[in-house]
Amino acid sequence: QVQLVESGGRLVQVGGSLRLSCAVPGRTFSAYAWFRQAPGKEREFVAAMRWNLAAIRYADSVKGRFTLSRDITQKTVYLQMNGLKAEDTAIYYCTTRASWTVAYYDEKNYAYWGQGTQVTVSS
Repeated sequence: QVQLVESGGRLVQVGGSLRLSCAVPGRTFSAYAWFRQAPGKEREFVAAMRWNLAAIRYADSVKGRFTLSRDITQKTVYLQMNGLKAEDTAIYYCTTRASWTVAYYDEKNYAYWGQGTQVTVSS
């Protein structure tokens, strides 16, 4: 069983920054992504990357503000979030799959999920 552990979510003011972490114990997979779910809404794609950094993709709503990265030694994926807006408020989930897919934006293509970390952006 693959267990992803997210951390870093908290209350922040509009315009602030946060860095979310996703620890990946054990083996690493080829593709990692972040999704988010706001209250009363469906879970939506935020960003995805190949572990070897050959591909990184962002949702239009976060492009230019959010940045994906990873630390090989720490086996951790990071989501740096700058210029936060109230509409970024959501539970953020880290997920992974064994191989990269062109449908990286579809949550149905991911098998393993973390428990989520709450990000609240206050105005």
